[in-house]
Amino acid sequence: MQYTRILALAAGMAMTSTLAANAAEVTLSGASCFPVGHPVTKPWSSYIAEVNKRGKGIVQIKLIGGAPAIGSPFTLTQKMARGAYDIVGCTEAYFGNVLPEAPVLRFSDRPFAELRKNGGLAYVQKLMAKKNIHYVARHHDFGKFYLWLSKPISKPDLNGLNLRVAPVYTAFFKKLGATVQQASGSQIYTLMENGTVQGYGWPALGWLPAWVKVTKYRVEPGFYHASLHTIANLKKWKTLSKAQQDLLTQIGMEFEARTETDNPAFKALLKAQNDKTLKQGLKPITFTGGEAEFFVKTAVEEGWKEVIDRSPVHGPALKKLFSK
Repeated sequence: MQYTRILALAAGMAMTSTLAANAAEVTLSGASCFPVGHPVTKPWSSYIAEVNKRGKGIVQIKLIGGAPAIGSPFTLTQKMARGAYDIVGCTEAYFGNVLPEAPVLRFSDRPFAELRKNGGLAYVQKLMAKKNIHYVARHHDFGKFYLWLSKPISKPDLNGLNLRVAPVYTAFFKKLGATVQQASGSQIYTLMENGTVQGYGWPALGWLPAWVKVTKYRVEPGFYHASLHTIANLKKWKTLSKAQQDLLTQIGMEFEARTETDNPAFKALLKAQNDKTLKQGLKPITFTGGEAEFFVKTAVEEGWKEVIDRSPVHGPALKKLFSK
């Protein structure tokens, strides 16, 4: 009888310890694909701040650092998947080398709320899971990408231009005749200043004020979506309690909804930024009619072609979910 009571007491204590451990606050190591303090990192820092504010006693994120100080942005997601970090804030342009289908996150014609309902994000998550990655949310959207130039063009023909590129728009710019040079965002100013490149792709809301000194024109219309995403190490994610997972996801979805391009606040912010660049002296080069249609259509076709070439099974299926 005494032995039975001892066993019961021991089991109860073990259960209590387990519950306490599960309820304990967990601190996740976080990293950014952009330098800490950089304007493009601010949305990720805001997400972390909100998690840490509302997650006291539940879950916290400690920002370890950002690329390139902690290594190439192109290897950050790979390192996270292997366990070097628990959670990262990154543009899909930097983890396409991990997930060939990642570019679909910038091609979407649908709001992310719809992609959560129609199975688009679930499909992406299924593919990510094979890489030990969990998709949390799109925590920010900088709006459309634009082509920024130091010299004018009169039509959607980029022959004779050498442009700085990221994987986002490489295929598109090459299709229009440009030669391209891949470089980090931190190198753009120098490359433009010394004339090595005559332009680059970048979203309006992530544009750096200092670049006005080396940039004269912005080409309209814009193309794709300049989005940032919160992704986590799947094994680590599975160790979190439901309350911890729910908090991280809920805050991510709140940020996601806030930056939908049809959100009035987002539209107002974009207009303010556009007005500011015009006042700073940048001149718009605006394609209209058939030229505008050709410009955007080429961007879309080349983007999807690249995805489908890399992923002939999943690419077409994702196009049906992400495109209208």
